[in-house]
Amino acid sequence: MRDIVQANRLFGGTRSVMLSFRAVVRSLPSEAILLDVGTGMADIAVAASREAGRASVDLFAVGMDISELLARIAQRRLRSAIVGSALRIPVADGSVDVVTCSQLLHHFDEDGARQLVAELHRVSGGWVVISDLRRSWLAAAGFWLASIVLRFHSVTRADGVTSVLRGFTGSELAALVRDVTGATPHIQRGSFWRLSATWSKGGVRVP
Repeated sequence: MRDIVQANRLFGGTRSVMLSFRAVVRSLPSEAILLDVGTGMADIAVAASREAGRASVDLFAVGMDISELLARIAQRRLRSAIVGSALRIPVADGSVDVVTCSQLLHHFDEDGARQLVAELHRVSGGWVVISDLRRSWLAAAGFWLASIVLRFHSVTRADGVTSVLRGFTGSELAALVRDVTGATPHIQRGSFWRLSATWSKGGVRVP
């Protein structure tokens, strides 16, 4: 998990989410709730809290992970954390202002990915931000070499390469969101083959 946090920082994972989050944060109420699905070490949610503070939004950030251990770690860094499956989020319909989900979607097969997008859409009363990887053999090779230099764990190295090759194109990610939710997402490319989809539950366009 420390490898993932470092990779997010060095290879654009955090920046990808924050680029999309910055576009919508000023559309949030002055007191807003964020749910970070698959929060891991909560680095994305912590960054979102800082970004919200700069926009004078008091963000109540909640991390959710299927791992109780990771949820406990997130609890120490956020205002709250819960344990739950991304395919059955234990949160009421429309009960959070913004949902973030970073680098989780590619881990699921087609049915699972559709269920995940549906769940993110269901629990959001405002915005959804999904950030994932753009499929590329060049990116996979680059990650492999960088992971050796950075002395990442062998599991991280293998998983990273597999993850990149299980990523999406922009059109694939947009089609998935449209098919599942009916919403047309704003697709944005980030550095180091990152890709994000942002949409509003109410049909509001990304500012």
